[in-house]
Amino acid sequence: MDLAPMSKIKPRALAFGDTIGIAAPAGAFDADRLEKGLSVLQAMGFLVRLPDGTHASQRYLAGTDEHRAAMFNNLFADPEIKAVACARGGFGALRMAPLLDMDAITRHPKIFLGFSDISVLLSILGRKAGLITFHGPVVTSLADADDATIASLADALTTTEPLRIDLAEGMSLVPGTAQGPVAGGNLASLCQMIGTPWQPAFDGCILFLEETSEPAYRVDRMLTQMRLAGCLAGVAGVALGRFDRCGHMDVIFEIVREHLPEGVPVLAGFPVGHNGTNRTLPLGVWASLDAENRFLEYHEPALAR
Repeated sequence: MDLAPMSKIKPRALAFGDTIGIAAPAGAFDADRLEKGLSVLQAMGFLVRLPDGTHASQRYLAGTDEHRAAMFNNLFADPEIKAVACARGGFGALRMAPLLDMDAITRHPKIFLGFSDISVLLSILGRKAGLITFHGPVVTSLADADDATIASLADALTTTEPLRIDLAEGMSLVPGTAQGPVAGGNLASLCQMIGTPWQPAFDGCILFLEETSEPAYRVDRMLTQMRLAGCLAGVAGVALGRFDRCGHMDVIFEIVREHLPEGVPVLAGFPVGHNGTNRTLPLGVWASLDAENRFLEYHEPALAR
């Protein structure tokens, strides 16, 4: 297959004073943690807009599917909003996927940020709208984020230079190098998309994965499903983030290697994911992964000037 870089839509870099709109496309959230997270964004120099209705709830969701999707679509259509950040992950992004206004998203490209269940939307917007997206903190997680998380986020949202991540304490599970667009996110969130119209494809990609609170047998089960569905057959390389509360990491690493084609480079130890430093990773941008020298280097900026 042709592995040349695909044409992607680069959103514009943020300037201090730009407005970040807050979406709640998935789970209901704690209002106090949201306010603390908003104050972090404001301290970084950005304005924030919390649309009326953001605090809606239905069971464990932030309102009905129609409500969440309408607010999401409106934020993308609003020219005053320069970036869209998500209040929380949890669950619910895939439920509203059929209601996304992909035309509006394509006409008004802007930074879209989130992780965990938001991995669903990162994948859909990347594949269906061609938008470069950002795997990074949700607003509620900024409430107690460390300095490294905040600095990485600020850099990712404003820089027009290629990013590079060096892992002094990274682990080369399978040596080698790989090139391709970075893709992926939360393992469980990606796995739930298999068999839907938005099933992810990682052919020629550097696949990033992270997870939380899933014991080893569940990680094994999800990777088994992804492998048997063909999602892992063509991966160029794998970058592993934090597998928080998933059991002994040697077991997780062994499981990952079992499900990948032989010789695919694997670099573990990226400070990305739940319950710890959560560096922001652009998705959809061509990069090089060097498992032996322990770095991920993007070939071009993720943002336009």
